Amino acid sequence: MKKITWLFLMFALPAALLAQGTFRVAGKVIDAATGQPLQGASVFCQNTTIGTASNAEGNFQLTLNNGGYDLAISFMGMETQSVRISDNMPDVGNLVIEMKAKEKSLEEVAIVATTEVRNGWEKYGDFLKDNFIGKTANSKECVIENPEVLRFFYSKKRNRLKVITDSVLVIRNKALGYVIKYQLDSFVHEYNGSKTLYTGFPFYEEMEGTVEDKMAWKEHRLKAYNGSVLQFMRAYRDSTLRKDGYKIEMINDETNKSMPVMNPYDTAYYDMADYPKIGLFFPGKLRVVYTEEKPDPAYLAAGKLPLNTPLQISILDLADGIVIEENGFYFDQKDVLTLGYWAWEKMADFLPYNYYPNQPFQPAPPEPEVLPPAVMDSTAAPDSTNAPVIQQ
Repeated sequence: MKKITWLFLMFALPAALLAQGTFRVAGKVIDAATGQPLQGASVFCQNTTIGTASNAEGNFQLTLNNGGYDLAISFMGMETQSVRISDNMPDVGNLVIEMKAKEKSLEEVAIVATTEVRNGWEKYGDFLKDNFIGKTANSKECVIENPEVLRFFYSKKRNRLKVITDSVLVIRNKALGYVIKYQLDSFVHEYNGSKTLYTGFPFYEEMEGTVEDKMAWKEHRLKAYNGSVLQFMRAYRDSTLRKDGYKIEMINDETNKSMPVMNPYDTAYYDMADYPKIGLFFPGKLRVVYTEEKPDPAYLAAGKLPLNTPLQISILDLADGIVIEENGFYFDQKDVLTLGYWAWEKMADFLPYNYYPNQPFQPAPPEPEVLPPAVMDSTAAPDSTNAPVIQQ
């Protein structure tokens, strides 16, 4: 009976997932000042459910599906480090991570002295949730479990709100079945221009639940995946844009009008020289149309758009181009700007990079092995120069 069940699960998995290989990443975490190994450092791939802790010798290792990842390493009192890794990088099995002591920047000292809002959560909490968690149906099922760790700063001179924390922000997404442990570097909203930017290091954990819970999570995850940036990047890399319901158009910067891209795999845009990675290069912004789902009525109402609008439309600005890895990871993420429907969807609708449709649920690993107490109590803030950026 067990063999029959196993065979069923194998055939239930998508072909792309079964064909995907794995690679090993390993290394050592040391104190940059002394060279001594650091035990209990948290080592995890951002935006995934994959993580571990360094042992007594400072060593760690992970097995990952082929593709690209941002590997984050954090330790109490140290600056969080971020290292880009992939299956085709040399020496990925012999990394040495040097951790440096955290030092407060001059900006941190300045904002603490002048602009902190004492009742920040009461005054700005709902605004933060709307612009960080989102306003979708899934966002209504999300709870920030420790809002007391957040500190709010408002600058009248710059008309800017900034939110920081010295602790890990814990977000429980009851709609998708994840607990997100987010090492938030900063959340910044510029009221002049209504621009939001936030950086940090998110780590996902599977929630425990009943069979009914897991069935609901599976359905909600698939809905969140369809039409997402993650699905789009995988579809573009795998040459399945049309099959997955995507059309792209090039926007003329002068006229603001768009023209269909007849062949999105033209070598002028689509570079396979470094396959399995592919490069995308466009001379302007892209209008991305997803045809398989209608827009959420709440999005249409917020944008004062006709309620019979049939398509989800997003704008993608790739700046100097991007590279897409096998798992849909792309870089540099800080150079990518999204507008429209994708900008409306935020943390409540994001999925980890190791999510694939129809994959079976994996049991949640023991807490200490994924995010050890050293990280949960950490006073170290992430290195914002390497952190992923999301803009609207």
